[in-house]
Amino acid sequence: MRKHRRAPRVRLHHRAGALLVAVLAALAGCTGGGSDGAGAGGPSAGTARSSGEAGGELVVLAAASLSEVVEELAAAVEAAHPSVEVTLSFGGSADLVAQVLAGAPADVLMTADETTMTRAEDDGAVTAPVVVAENSPVLVVPTGNPAGVTGLDDLDGAALVVCAPLVPCGTAAAELARRNGVTLAPVSEESAVTDVLGKVTSGQADAGVVYATDARRAGGAVDVVDVPGSTDVLNRYPAAAVIGGDAELAALWLDAVTGEPGRTVLADAGFTLP
Repeated sequence: MRKHRRAPRVRLHHRAGALLVAVLAALAGCTGGGSDGAGAGGPSAGTARSSGEAGGELVVLAAASLSEVVEELAAAVEAAHPSVEVTLSFGGSADLVAQVLAGAPADVLMTADETTMTRAEDDGAVTAPVVVAENSPVLVVPTGNPAGVTGLDDLDGAALVVCAPLVPCGTAAAELARRNGVTLAPVSEESAVTDVLGKVTSGQADAGVVYATDARRAGGAVDVVDVPGSTDVLNRYPAAAVIGGDAELAALWLDAVTGEPGRTVLADAGFTLP
């Protein structure tokens, strides 16, 4: 898991700069003075301020495959709300849920599928999840495809890496294999999709199953091998306020994700919008 703090007015990513500056006005409307916390599950989500500009530390735990999008949104939120400091923590969805259930401080949880979020909701850790994006698995190989992989049914002798079964990207890989009538025999199972992608781009693996957005972000570092039915396997990404966190800051973030700023950035990153 990767964790870092972002100071107010951090740099905007090159892709986010001009785009998100244009929508800062929309984010500026997501202040505590005009919110009753409903966007984050209402007052029961945690502590909310009675009035005034939202401020303080906003802690967001997000699935690794959302890292680029969440970083861009964090920059936009901080630019629109100078008194807000966003702390981001990325990792496998199952690990993030385990952290929340163990009492790790957080205001917002964003997972890569509804199953992991349901665990948190059933245990009373989050409230009112809302689906913000969808993603599909793809088979990737290092640029040039040195192992000559042609599909999921052509992996004999190839070093395949996938996510662990309890991780959303692992569930998606298993479903894609099932639909194609193959049994995967990975040499490694990772806890986050970024680890799978890293092993492919570094040449440690001949192939890996990642999300379409991860393959897109990798650019020329990987090639995508067509797999029948890959676009029919959808992981739905929910976001929710963490109960016991700051309800006002959670509402601010959820408004940004579900509103124009978030939808624009998600679409530009290759996610499908619900």
